[in-house]
Amino acid sequence: MTSRSFPIHSSRKSLAICCFLLAAAVTAVAGAATNDLPARIISADLQQPNGPLNTMFKFCVGAGRANEGLRADWQRQLTVAHQECGFQYIRMHGLFTDDMGVYRDYTGKPEYNWQYIDELYDFLHRIGMKPFVELGFMPQGLASGSKTIFWWRGNVTPPRDMNKWADFIRAFVLHERERYGDAEVRTWFFEVWNEPNLTDGFWAGTQQQYFDLYAATARAIKSVSPDYKVGGPGTAGCGWIKEFLHFCDTNHAPVDFVSTHTYGVESGYLDETATHGTALSRNPNSIFGEVKQVRQQISHSATPNLELHFTEWSSSYTPADPFHDSYHSAAYILDKLKKCGDAPNSMSYWTFTDIFEESGPRWEAFHGGFGLMNYQDIKKPSFYAYQFLNRLGPTELKSSDPSSWICTDKDGGVQALVWDFTNTFPEKDMINQVFYKRDLPATAKNRVTLDLSHLPKGKYTVETYKVGYRVNDAYATYHDIGSPAQLTVAQVAEIKSKNSGAPLETKTVKIGRDGKFAQQFDIRDNDAVLVTLKPVR
Repeated sequence: MTSRSFPIHSSRKSLAICCFLLAAAVTAVAGAATNDLPARIISADLQQPNGPLNTMFKFCVGAGRANEGLRADWQRQLTVAHQECGFQYIRMHGLFTDDMGVYRDYTGKPEYNWQYIDELYDFLHRIGMKPFVELGFMPQGLASGSKTIFWWRGNVTPPRDMNKWADFIRAFVLHERERYGDAEVRTWFFEVWNEPNLTDGFWAGTQQQYFDLYAATARAIKSVSPDYKVGGPGTAGCGWIKEFLHFCDTNHAPVDFVSTHTYGVESGYLDETATHGTALSRNPNSIFGEVKQVRQQISHSATPNLELHFTEWSSSYTPADPFHDSYHSAAYILDKLKKCGDAPNSMSYWTFTDIFEESGPRWEAFHGGFGLMNYQDIKKPSFYAYQFLNRLGPTELKSSDPSSWICTDKDGGVQALVWDFTNTFPEKDMINQVFYKRDLPATAKNRVTLDLSHLPKGKYTVETYKVGYRVNDAYATYHDIGSPAQLTVAQVAEIKSKNSGAPLETKTVKIGRDGKFAQQFDIRDNDAVLVTLKPVR
């Protein structure tokens, strides 16, 4: 929209004055309405710790496929995500697809080649990350069929010779131990395949054939070292958990962890072509309800103490859902993670980047991609949710508010992360791809009072950060400039500068002998606010 200004002549002065007075009156009414917002008091006492902060939210993050990890832009973005969001592990598809050049068998004698995997894993090692190794898909030289998935043609058929597959896995694990050392590989996780319960997508075999693949793979890994961690079934929608655990128990198949996936939409699991319509789930227990259910299934099994890793989770399973780009996603992430509690050992967000090509390269700068960042390194609201989480100190305090984390660090700092999650799911018969592409202004929700007690006496620097509607909301800025499919250098710079994540307010406060601190702020629906206090030395 183009705005124009006109000179105000004497004949128009009275109209201008009236407009000014009307605007002032509206502002006054809005202020009064703000003061009348429902009170939300969030209190914490520094002398009442709740225990160590559970950091399962940053244990692992997802990525599209291994070959994309050889790209400079992918590596640049993962470095940023690791530094600012604290992710420790990364999981991706396609480690063994033919574009990674790992296997050939022209004469009946298999040949192995680890050069591309070495390049990828060496990069992870350099930046201080580790692989959460998803073992798949099938090298063509080992495959029993030609069925593939995605633009990059990952073969999803069982091996035609299970012994050759086991030898291949054993050789791979031996190579990793030789390259990185036994102590390092003992910290890795080996997950067998991806979503084998989607037999029309990721697995062209039966459930029993997957279980046989799992057993052969797990035994091959354990033959290298019994200390190496292996698990599965990596299913969509929390499927096959009971059956998998029963199989492992009755067949003495090694298992160290359970893995599965969940997405917060009404139906569906796979969108290979990125053309499906999706709708945010109306179930208030979506995501964390499934997490707790799987934990219960493990608890009732013959191996009740297994680790639980959700190796994929997000609001939607399609890389063409504008909810991923929307400001709503930040509060959604925080709400779901907090309500998971201690049930999972990790919740791996799918994914850290829009550099994700299951349906081929994307043609729009913002297209509803899974990523925390888009192709041009622009940080989405979802990125700031994880950045805020990573700024929390290692000790969690008891809090009076369930939609908050209040923490302390060893330097005497305090961090309070507060949010409102309001499920503004699409109207009846409207999909996310229509609903969340619109401008959706937030409404005022609460007048928040943050009350902290027993702070040590002294001066503190207080910084307030926020993500929400038109605050660190890159998608809104993208709309403002006309939603161009391709962005110019200047447009990228403009979007980044208007959504930089800088503090909205920085001030110095003095804490007296009473050890009290209080700060008030307004919160709108789906806002997330981080308040940090750092002692001034």
